[in-house]
Amino acid sequence: MELTYQEIIRRPLITEKNTRLMQMNQYMFEVHPAANKIQIKEAIERTFNVKVKKVNTMNVRGKVRRRFRKRGAPIIGRERSWKKAIVTLEPGYTIELFSQL
Repeated sequence: MELTYQEIIRRPLITEKNTRLMQMNQYMFEVHPAANKIQIKEAIERTFNVKVKKVNTMNVRGKVRRRFRKRGAPIIGRERSWKKAIVTLEPGYTIELFSQL
């Protein structure tokens, strides 16, 4: 399955950890689960016009959620699993999307 650059990057992740990583020139994104590091690097470079030094990826498992009813058995569901990428940029490059925070 061939992914386009728009399909690879799903959304930027805005968290407290990400704001600390931004000081080390690293940015976090939710990416397509089938995308590999090479595809993620090319997508970031083309989308934001930057040079990527390194890409780290991890699969985040969905958490189990329980909702209890007054009578009967609880409703048990699961959040979806997703893939996270931490992208390290070359010195001198920044992503303007994050600097507006």
